[in-house]
Amino acid sequence: MKTKTGRPRGYAPWRPNAATVVLLAAIDSVLEEYADHWPLSARQVFYRLVAAHGIDKTEKSYDRVLTVLNRARRGERVSWDAIRDDGFSRSAKVGWDSKDDLLAAIRSTAKAFTLDRQQGQSPRLFLWCEAQGMVPQLERVAREYSVPVLSSGGFDSVTVKRSLGLEFAQCGSVLVLHLGDHDPSGVHIFTSLEQDVAAFADGEAERHELPAPSVTFERLAVTPKHVLRYQLPTSPPKPTDNRSFEGVETCQCEALPPDVLARIVRQAMESHIDLEMLTDLKREEVEQRRQLLAELPGSSGG
Repeated sequence: MKTKTGRPRGYAPWRPNAATVVLLAAIDSVLEEYADHWPLSARQVFYRLVAAHGIDKTEKSYDRVLTVLNRARRGERVSWDAIRDDGFSRSAKVGWDSKDDLLAAIRSTAKAFTLDRQQGQSPRLFLWCEAQGMVPQLERVAREYSVPVLSSGGFDSVTVKRSLGLEFAQCGSVLVLHLGDHDPSGVHIFTSLEQDVAAFADGEAERHELPAPSVTFERLAVTPKHVLRYQLPTSPPKPTDNRSFEGVETCQCEALPPDVLARIVRQAMESHIDLEMLTDLKREEVEQRRQLLAELPGSSGG
């Protein structure tokens, strides 16, 4: 339907004009190429259109892509599963329909049971991403190794950094793999996190008479080498930002193709993991899952 202002609401049939049909074809190409990484953020789609389809890298072009994606989904021309929208949260389920409903949920959870696959590994890995829209894609990679994905965006709050410092102090040895924009803000966010979280971890360890923790941050992306290697779209720094960083042009993390991003993350994790130990733990995981399912009422196992 449409309102009096002509704006669509709910599901809305759509007949795009010729120019929009061309843009939709390019969007289809991007979504098809990266279907294994759905949902994509709108900004990721935009950067792939810039890099692979010659779309102008301007705010005007980005706004047009947002408008077309909105309209195309309302008209069910683009799959609702393809695009991720952020900014909405919902509390957990507040009740069950019955005890059988709860038991069914428990059985479903048991079928997906995994052990903490970082057991026995050192350092303990965390993945931190500046862009919240990329979290679902990163979780699909990180889940294989039981690596938590963190994202709070921007210059993270002191409460967040103190909380993580407390957690890291308990871990002993921690490595945080960080993904962020290649621009003055992104570089300084990384430095702020690295210094502040490590300082809180040291302080918590001292307070509770724990061994001094080792907290290290490693910048995974975006780096100047990535910009050159993958020919990523860039922009000049904001004229009002005088903070120094390596390079002349800036680049957003979401400009990295989703498959490249997944490969960078996977390779980084596996370079710090004892893969033979991980394989042994997965075997134990299968056996414990079998035992768990056998013990649950009404479960056929599997």
